[in-house]
Amino acid sequence: MSENMRVRIVPMTADHLDAVAALERICFSDPWSRQLLADELDNDLSAFLVALDDEGQVAGYAGLQVVLDEGTVTNIAVRPDCRRRGVAGQLLEVFLNFARGNRLAFLTLEVRASNYDAIALYGSRGFRSVGRRKNYYEHPREDAIIMTLDFTAGGAPAKEEARP
Repeated sequence: MSENMRVRIVPMTADHLDAVAALERICFSDPWSRQLLADELDNDLSAFLVALDDEGQVAGYAGLQVVLDEGTVTNIAVRPDCRRRGVAGQLLEVFLNFARGNRLAFLTLEVRASNYDAIALYGSRGFRSVGRRKNYYEHPREDAIIMTLDFTAGGAPAKEEARP
């Protein structure tokens, strides 16, 4: 694997929508629309990040939805010319730090059963396969692997000391 690409990770704004929507169309057979992405900017339960390259162009992006103490990684996509250079891992690391800092119980996600690179990335960060959704994806039809990182079993933040 080549050296990690230097990116600047920032919250997604309306200025990034065209580039992120284009990335969706490149990366996914059933892409989210620009409008759906725009709606997520107004969703208090969602956080979307973009990774900007040296020219300020979107190299990748990721989305997270949090309900109570449960987090779901909704999207991670990286420009084809930036893949295998650590961009997805850097985006995921921000969400892992957020989850630990906010004491989430777990993070979960779905990934195509054939997306071995993504499965390996998530596995390297402690996610484990916990189930399968039959025929979850279309175009082509394929199962989703459900992967979860449980912070309450070994990955939990240190408990605060009891106060007298």
